[in-house]
Amino acid sequence: MAKVLIATEKPFSAIAVKGIKEVFDAAGYETVLLEKYTDKAQLLEAVADVDAMIIRSDKVDAEVLDAAKQLKIVVRAGAGYDNIDLAAATAHNVVAMNTPGQNANSVAELVFGLLVYAKRNFFNGTSGTELKGKRLGILAFGNVGRNVARIAKGFDMEVLAYDAYCPADVIEAAGVKAVASQNELFEQSDIVSLHIPATDETKQSINAALVGKLPKGGILVNTARKEVIDEPSLLQLMAERTDLKYVTDIKPDADADFAAFEGRYFATPKKMGAQTAEANVNAGIAAAHQIVDFIERGITKFQVNK
Repeated sequence: MAKVLIATEKPFSAIAVKGIKEVFDAAGYETVLLEKYTDKAQLLEAVADVDAMIIRSDKVDAEVLDAAKQLKIVVRAGAGYDNIDLAAATAHNVVAMNTPGQNANSVAELVFGLLVYAKRNFFNGTSGTELKGKRLGILAFGNVGRNVARIAKGFDMEVLAYDAYCPADVIEAAGVKAVASQNELFEQSDIVSLHIPATDETKQSINAALVGKLPKGGILVNTARKEVIDEPSLLQLMAERTDLKYVTDIKPDADADFAAFEGRYFATPKKMGAQTAEANVNAGIAAAHQIVDFIERGITKFQVNK
């Protein structure tokens, strides 16, 4: 009998846990729950004899993998997986997966919550502007980007996108204008929404030179990762260009004083993109099915390490 650990410092909803357990019960697996743990030692103890593990924002590093002598697979319930040490997982012969697309609509809807808030001057009582007719640029046309495009059409916006790894004809087939570069996307858009992962290629890539290409009154939306923003550079740009706004669900570094730009900057108290009941359930149950598919049939469709 396989033994699966659900290790979540920030727990799944009760409905999600129930659904996950039902998947494992049907497969004849034992489920162990570690929620709201406060010490890494608790995680190290819990992983000692499990075959599989589901995590959320929890970190799985070499120390955790060293302690998990029987571990065969770890699944991050969500799209991002930078909290897993992929090289260490590979070295320990552990398959690492994510659950792409399960929280895509949740993140996309948040983008428009932030945009309406920004366009209406953060509800300060003054007259704002509408989204209708504005040009929305989407940087990365994956699961989230496609959902953002779908919703934007409902606002009657003009939608553009750039993705270095998605062919232009695929973008165009979705009814979205494909542009040839990041520079063109920023130059041609009133608003740019970021959906790129944090990789060696993208970290610090959203800088003053790029964001400064936005036209007057431009808005940058970041529901991706903090690491993709060159915060010192963006701070300097916003000080120079008082027409720009920046809205995000990611808290900046402690020394990045974006709060100084009152009326042009907003950040949610914590990462909110996947914080809906639906996304919570979808990602958790998808992770459970992926574990069963891997253990029973060797399916590695969503593997993110090699």
